[in-house]
Amino acid sequence: MAQSNGRVRVVVTGMGAISPLGNDAASTWQAVRAGRSGIDAVENFDASGLPVRIAGEVKGFDPADALGRKEARRSSRNCQFAIVAAREAVQDSGLDVRAEGEDVGVLIASGIGGLEWIEKGVLALAEGGPRRVSPFTVPTMITDMAAGMVAIDHGARGPNFAVVSACASGAHAIGEAAEWIRRGDATAVLAGGTEGSLTPVAIAAFAAMQALSTRNDDPQRASRPFDRERDGFVIAEGAAMLVLEELSHARARGATIYAEIAGYGATADAYHITQPDEEGDGARRCMQRALQRAGAQPADVGYINAHGTSTQLNDAAETRAIKRVFGEDAYRVPISSTKSMTGHLLGAAGALEAFFSVMAIHDGYLPPTINLENPDPELDLDYVPRVGREASPSLVLSTSFGFGGHNACLAIAAPPQ
Repeated sequence: MAQSNGRVRVVVTGMGAISPLGNDAASTWQAVRAGRSGIDAVENFDASGLPVRIAGEVKGFDPADALGRKEARRSSRNCQFAIVAAREAVQDSGLDVRAEGEDVGVLIASGIGGLEWIEKGVLALAEGGPRRVSPFTVPTMITDMAAGMVAIDHGARGPNFAVVSACASGAHAIGEAAEWIRRGDATAVLAGGTEGSLTPVAIAAFAAMQALSTRNDDPQRASRPFDRERDGFVIAEGAAMLVLEELSHARARGATIYAEIAGYGATADAYHITQPDEEGDGARRCMQRALQRAGAQPADVGYINAHGTSTQLNDAAETRAIKRVFGEDAYRVPISSTKSMTGHLLGAAGALEAFFSVMAIHDGYLPPTINLENPDPELDLDYVPRVGREASPSLVLSTSFGFGGHNACLAIAAPPQ
């Protein structure tokens, strides 16, 4: 096994995505490069009675085409997204999962799971009694089913479960999957996050918390991280999957290596059920742990893909955390929030943003923070406003923070030489 400083090295050899910006990885990334918003009025259900009527929906997706009519009818939207993204990632990697199945794990995160099936079950029970509740309600609503279905789809028979840590889930899944490989539990892992919880209850519940933007008449400009006039996040859906491999295994089969998962940090705020620590202390420690485990210094970082939710509290706390980690270097390092374009994919956000971080290295391009038009005087760092830029970062941090005080940070490096 290839090792660095005594640690097994883990690399990314395949990627797949389905998002509000595109139904595969290539179209999603091209939209990011173009600085295009995927946020619009809700179309998949009648949102006219809701206080928030905008979202980052996946568009033009027919689950029957992707999975077949029978499977589509008995699977949740988050599972459908996971299967599509995983298939793309496996094809991209060229990994023969069935041949190596016992050594291939699956770790897929979701913040909520099959929420639409829970809603349907509750309504069926209330309106028609227990006989109207579908026998598929349990397997479609549970959060771990995406990992189970992806394993069935590919014949992956290694470690298999889900991670749930609210909006940090996707990043935790990738970080923990890398640890599986480092400790020898798997040679390769299909890792990522998926979320299909864009439902009336979800929007009503987040709106009741006053967490969502209410810019119903201006959806494409609603998500505005770090902007003085930010008024909440925009809920979104989709999935992203990475194929992670032990370095020598990837090299032996001649795989394309996009990047290395060089470090991973996880911490807790232990502060509040929804609000981040005001000084970003948990986020600070999380970033420092990721850097330490990567054997890197703040000066080595060429880009940060921020959690950047477009909420007042998160953007301020994250900025303070970055300043505490980087000192004066905080004013040098480019930072952006791709949620300005995608909206917030909840449990899939960290996985999609890990994909963007890998592409920043692979494609030599830093995504913009669109809609950053009115700088907040307290948020005075380089947030790559409005337009992306060419660059060649050799080390990128991707940060993710979730309700409950969960923090995750991935340190993603250029491919090993």
